[in-house]
Amino acid sequence: MAMMRCTGLKILALAGLALVHLQAHAQQPPCPAPAEADGGPSNAHTRYLERHLQPAVIAAGDAPFRLADRMQAYGVPGVSVAVIHRGRLEWARGWGYRDRARCAPVTPDTAFQAASISKLATATLALRLAEQGKIGLDQDINQALGSWQLPTDPTLAPKGVTLAQLLSHTAGLGVHGFDRGFRPGQLLPTLVQILDGQPPSQNPPVRSVLPAGGQFEYSGGGYVLAQLALSDVSGLTFGELAQRELLAPLGMAHSAFAMPPPASLRANLAFAHANGEPIEGDFAIYPQLAPAGLWASASDLARLLMDLQASAKGKRGHRLSPAMTHRMLRPVKDNWGLGPFLYTDGPLRFGHDGTNQGFQSLAVAYADRGEGVVVLTNGGQGRRLIDEIVRAVATDYGWPEIAAPAAQAKTLPLAVLYRAAGRFHGGGLDVVLEAKPDGLYANAGAPVAERLVTLSPTRFRAESIGVTVEFAPDFSSATMIEGAPPMKLYRVGDAPSTTPGVER
Repeated sequence: MAMMRCTGLKILALAGLALVHLQAHAQQPPCPAPAEADGGPSNAHTRYLERHLQPAVIAAGDAPFRLADRMQAYGVPGVSVAVIHRGRLEWARGWGYRDRARCAPVTPDTAFQAASISKLATATLALRLAEQGKIGLDQDINQALGSWQLPTDPTLAPKGVTLAQLLSHTAGLGVHGFDRGFRPGQLLPTLVQILDGQPPSQNPPVRSVLPAGGQFEYSGGGYVLAQLALSDVSGLTFGELAQRELLAPLGMAHSAFAMPPPASLRANLAFAHANGEPIEGDFAIYPQLAPAGLWASASDLARLLMDLQASAKGKRGHRLSPAMTHRMLRPVKDNWGLGPFLYTDGPLRFGHDGTNQGFQSLAVAYADRGEGVVVLTNGGQGRRLIDEIVRAVATDYGWPEIAAPAAQAKTLPLAVLYRAAGRFHGGGLDVVLEAKPDGLYANAGAPVAERLVTLSPTRFRAESIGVTVEFAPDFSSATMIEGAPPMKLYRVGDAPSTTPGVER
């Protein structure tokens, strides 16, 4: 498969740089191994993780990998993990370096850029203000805006767009994400400049590009619009509002919606890395706080997940009421609720992933039980490492729905492969799947199609980008279940047979 547009899939741009990362990383002078105590307390679970990483696909007799070796292989300087078990934060620990140039270790309280996990926190904040009656969830967002107005589109959004549509990426707005960021010291755009696409912003204007409410179309620009609306109705800056209504009440002491980060976090801050070294300026700045601007430790993000879990189970006294949390976790379009991605096959799971320059992250948890995991990384092929860490944690704790155990590749008859063959479209991606005698091939416009690894009659994996897809029983759609958010692709046509003597 070729490059995909979903914000959590910006990591795919790094796939072709794997060898460069590895070579450059290997050329850097080594740091001394961090003291074990630097990363935080150790226990049987942390030691299991350190010795039992496995990729999605294994061969018979393959031994598990060590965490340190996989960090080296993927060029990841540092990683932080927090695990929720039985409704509480069971442990949080760091490995490697938050700043490799100075050999500064990751600790349990190191703050990373949460990237698009910021949207989960923003959605919680927005729904809280909606419950307080300060903003309408299902009203035209222009009613909440005092400093700017979204231009009306009489064709695509004759009734305007709503906060609920912004949170669920169904408002039909453009500006998918904000890949570049700004360097410290650069002139930063205001929210209005970002929304209007005016310098020094680096994006086109945030405007309607599809019918409002008609489909899922990921829009970081829509979350910038939500950011402005929340500030306008509260009379506070977005960072102040988030601190008062979300971060402080949840005890997220190592977090802030602030770019650049506040002085209180700088003593234990993870720097963004490329080729094994901190990037110029140590990190990129994202003034788009609501979609991408949260700094947080893994344990702080776990506290947010736990608060939502408790509310989802009917407990009161949390940031959202049980009724509002249930609405948040109800699918709007495809696999997205009001903020989080959702997995609805089996027990409901929710969360978000994220990619900013030099940072990749994932937070995922069960909605009906107090179990979940957060993983943050600061460089290299972080998402590949994250998936292996989540698989190890899920295996250790018995969470097969969060991550399936490693599996061996299978061989299927051509007639079975033909069920998956066809043309699929979704999330801006157009993929042609072709069945051949030696397997299923995927092409999304690349010069050469990729042979997918067969894991089951309905599950296939693109190893080049580390993404696993699961087909619906009738093969009408395919959902990404690992290596990316649960983006869904729908069948839009059949693939031609190129195998002589075989009919569809």
